[in-house]
Amino acid sequence: MSQQKNSKMLKNESKQDGFSESSATGSEKQYERIQNIGSVITSSNKKKIYCLTIIGQIEGHTYLPEENKTTKYEHVIPELVAIEEDPHIEGLLILLNTVGGDIEAGLAMAELISGMSKPTVSMVIGGGHSIGVPLAVCADKSFIARSATMTVHPVRSGGTTVGVSQSFEYFKRMQKRIADFVVSNSKISEKRFYELCMNTEELVMDIGSVIEGEQAVKEGLIDSVGTLSDAIACLYKQIDKKSKSKSRITKR
Repeated sequence: MSQQKNSKMLKNESKQDGFSESSATGSEKQYERIQNIGSVITSSNKKKIYCLTIIGQIEGHTYLPEENKTTKYEHVIPELVAIEEDPHIEGLLILLNTVGGDIEAGLAMAELISGMSKPTVSMVIGGGHSIGVPLAVCADKSFIARSATMTVHPVRSGGTTVGVSQSFEYFKRMQKRIADFVVSNSKISEKRFYELCMNTEELVMDIGSVIEGEQAVKEGLIDSVGTLSDAIACLYKQIDKKSKSKSRITKR
């Protein structure tokens, strides 16, 4: 009898403290999600948003060394599909701090995000370099921290490259794919984007340009310089706008 009373008392105390078994399970799942893929689902004002982080080097078709911080595209792609299909998630926030990586993997993720029906907002914190540029501009609205930078440079390849005209043509076509995507998802012109890529006066060991927060906005790559709260407020605003347009269609 005393054991039953104790268990009842413990349950009542946990309820009074606002803690329940279901909330504990939810917290554990959130922690597990952060550990495994660096993402979190948050809810405020009855709006549920998904925060996806793209950090380190973007890993593509080959494994990178274990000491590298990586974002694996085979993890991100199913997550994007799940976000698009989940009726409870109303918006996506992408936080970027990446040095770049596999071009095709980065473009694949950027294309999926740009084609989502749900409101999306991206924010560059630290850096959004190389193939991180298309990932930064693929959202409906993009932000950059004042101290963050973005490196724009031509396509390059590690390892052995066959020195023939076909190799040059392949790189040229891949560069055009990136340029077309960036230009169509931002306010920068194609001419200016290539000028930044081919700049020979800034990088010591490479060609290209390093663009800081405010300059990225002036160049038309990013929409606004801002903070995390600015990005979240923008996402909530987009969610409200979409829900209002939905209700108008329903009334008709």
